[in-house]
Amino acid sequence: MAVYRPTITGERYMISAGHYSATHAGFKILEAGGNAIDAGVAAGIALGILQTDRVNFAGVAPIMIWLADKQQVVNIDGLGTWPRAASLDYFHKHHDGKMPPGLLRAVMPAAPAAWIAALEQHGTMSFGEVAAEATRLARDGFAMHEFMADYIKDNEESYRRWPSSMAVFLPKGRPPAIGERFVQSELAAILQYMIDEEAAHKGKGRVAGLRAARDAFYKGDIAQKIAKYHRENEGWVTAEDLAAYEVSFETPVRTRFHGVDVYACGPWSQGPVLPQTLNLLSGFDLKAMGHNSPQYVHTIVEALKLSFADRHRYYGDPKFVKVPIDILLSPAYADQRRQLIGASAAPGMPEAGDVAGFARLHNLPPPTPGEPNPPPDTSYVCVVDAQGNAFSATPSDGSSAMPVIPGTGLCPSSRGSQSWTDPNMPAVMAPGKRPRLTPNPALALKDGKLLMPFGSPGNDIQPQAMTQVFLNIVVFGMEPQAAVEAPRFATYSFPSSSEPHAYHPARVNLESRFDSKTLDQLAKLGHKVAPWREIEWRAGAVCAVRVNRDNGLLEGAADPRRPCYAMGI
Repeated sequence: MAVYRPTITGERYMISAGHYSATHAGFKILEAGGNAIDAGVAAGIALGILQTDRVNFAGVAPIMIWLADKQQVVNIDGLGTWPRAASLDYFHKHHDGKMPPGLLRAVMPAAPAAWIAALEQHGTMSFGEVAAEATRLARDGFAMHEFMADYIKDNEESYRRWPSSMAVFLPKGRPPAIGERFVQSELAAILQYMIDEEAAHKGKGRVAGLRAARDAFYKGDIAQKIAKYHRENEGWVTAEDLAAYEVSFETPVRTRFHGVDVYACGPWSQGPVLPQTLNLLSGFDLKAMGHNSPQYVHTIVEALKLSFADRHRYYGDPKFVKVPIDILLSPAYADQRRQLIGASAAPGMPEAGDVAGFARLHNLPPPTPGEPNPPPDTSYVCVVDAQGNAFSATPSDGSSAMPVIPGTGLCPSSRGSQSWTDPNMPAVMAPGKRPRLTPNPALALKDGKLLMPFGSPGNDIQPQAMTQVFLNIVVFGMEPQAAVEAPRFATYSFPSSSEPHAYHPARVNLESRFDSKTLDQLAKLGHKVAPWREIEWRAGAVCAVRVNRDNGLLEGAADPRRPCYAMGI
């Protein structure tokens, strides 16, 4: 397949991230002797500067790590919890069960704790070293890029709701133009404060310094500013909430497909959608169908619908609700559910599968009129180093639905929007509970050895894009860049993860590189088909680094649908 960019190859290390300057930030760390964790954290923090429309330093950052020496997969949730004062009744009494934009959506800012936990447990460098490039980019600015400029322009009225947000994102009283220098001086000062606090503890060792940087955020001046703004503006987050917050080290879920072990985040996120879908597809001869043929697209879409149905019924924070994940990922369950994939499209999201001890839920929202309008999503970074370690992370949280905290440049995580206010839902909000997160980085191993870290932004499109790219590589033998660039499709036939949980039954969007015959055939099968442009950012933006077993090379792929780039040597 002709590609827009080549697959980047290297022998020592490789990084691919959602913005080219974040890739460079991580690459500089690798060049300085850091490992994959150091480089991934550096790139992840930089994404919170370079794509601060979609990624916030005070947002979420789920992380998956492969430790080559221990042959172990590590998963850090990087996801905040609802504050202790959060109230389901409040939304029902005052907002008709809806979640308005603003402070009441805020959960604990998790990304700083996640980055520092990864460094403390598995990195080699200080916070100051890995955050140096991000701090420079915030302090000195960077040239506004088209992807971010378009988002700010499209959401200008949202930013105008709060003077503190206007000051950052509309610095001249208007959206920044492409090429204008975009400076975030308050955010730079926050990073520098953490760096300085770490440096003050330098004599006590690297770990003590990292903990000092963390305390500066969660117990020091930053926490006080966040709590004060909430207190003065009827928010729920307190200094005590911030001081008590800790990330969780989670056990990833996994499945095997065509001899490849795929590791994904657990049901506190939508991570299991990927392995569930692969389990369903394992019973089909996908290669015989032909890549992106009508039958192929139909089969994957219907498998995704079944997985999303189980996500809707069963996924939620396992610390609060029972999730039958072992059953959902079992071959027997997949065999049973696979029988529902027929010759015609399900008219909407199917019923979830029957699991003993769990009642059925009949709580689908009414169909949403108009075009799907997904909320701002996220970014992604993956790294493989010379020792064979791998890092895979999906930092997120946009800036248009949450005010900037004055004096900080931060928009603390609005991820509460991915909780539900329906008390029957497993993902219903509750104090101390985690929302059901969409960001879900992944790792693939083969024969017990690293094959590929991979992931994507895209809200509910993430597992759909990841599934397609994975199949392009594993089933159809594509090189990583070709696999990433191949025409993509997505279904919206399920309630969206994010407030207001839009639902578009039978809807399938396809990039315009699909021919009209394919679209016509899918329509005949009962899909409500709609075209995207040739290269559509809504279709996700997968980045990946594959270890080529034939020649030992590292192969980096970066999606041209967004400003992603790969770099290696």
